[in-house]
Amino acid sequence: MTDTTTDTTTGTTADPAATFAALRPRLFAIAYRMLGTRADAEDVVQDTWLRWHGSDHAVVRNAEAWLVTATTRLAIDRLRSRQSEREAYIGWWLPEPLVEADHHTPESAAELASDVSVAMLWVLERLAPEERAAFLMRQVFDQDYADLAATLGKSEAACRQLVHRAQERVRQEQPRFVVSRDVHREVLTGFIQAAAGGDRAAMKTFLAGDVQFVSDGGGKVPSFGRILQGAARIAGLFWWLESQFPGQVTYRLARINGALGLLRYVNGAIESAQSFIVDGGKIVAVYVVRNPDKLAGIPPLD
Repeated sequence: MTDTTTDTTTGTTADPAATFAALRPRLFAIAYRMLGTRADAEDVVQDTWLRWHGSDHAVVRNAEAWLVTATTRLAIDRLRSRQSEREAYIGWWLPEPLVEADHHTPESAAELASDVSVAMLWVLERLAPEERAAFLMRQVFDQDYADLAATLGKSEAACRQLVHRAQERVRQEQPRFVVSRDVHREVLTGFIQAAAGGDRAAMKTFLAGDVQFVSDGGGKVPSFGRILQGAARIAGLFWWLESQFPGQVTYRLARINGALGLLRYVNGAIESAQSFIVDGGKIVAVYVVRNPDKLAGIPPLD
């Protein structure tokens, strides 16, 4: 006899395996936003499945709430266990990029919300695990405070404080720039042409004077231990790579965490995934992931 779970939303019954499969994308979205790496997120989702598979489905009143709660708690536990690793991480830590090919058609790629952008995850990394969970579940997944309290095992008042503190931190640090996709594409296309040609003067026309540059090498490849700033300095970095590897540097437009960015290849091998914040027709921030462990899932140059 097939085990079934009551769906309190529809009043019907569903096979537990099918229920989990249907909710898996949401569970991965929660885990990835919490942890910032695909492997950790997939491990948490798998652990959630094992717990779900071994649970008594007959007493589960709301499968989605059960699975979201389990995923969130497991993600918090994993984030706590990773704290020492993050603290020992060499250089700046950026999330593992989720990369999709760019075909210039919105329908061709999965649309990801701005809350999963590299810039946003960079900000969330500065929150404590429970603050991060509270902010995401409330602001991103619209969970009410009663459910949030049950998920985190805290009072509603305590959860409100967690969310408030997280909101203040995010408000202070999150990117406040919103531009159309067309403008974003136009700026990146112009910049990539200038970078490919090693034209520093042209590159500077696309960079804000106080543009910031954050790189993540993870101690595996060279990166900068501080945040670099200034159009001339950033243009110089792109020019230097072209000068060191003439004719071997190739750029490709790609969707990185839902926004248009660049993949850079050197001699056919992936060298970095680059995310950009654009405001007023200028690039104001560049986030460059160079850690080869985080680039392993990106396909080679075709």
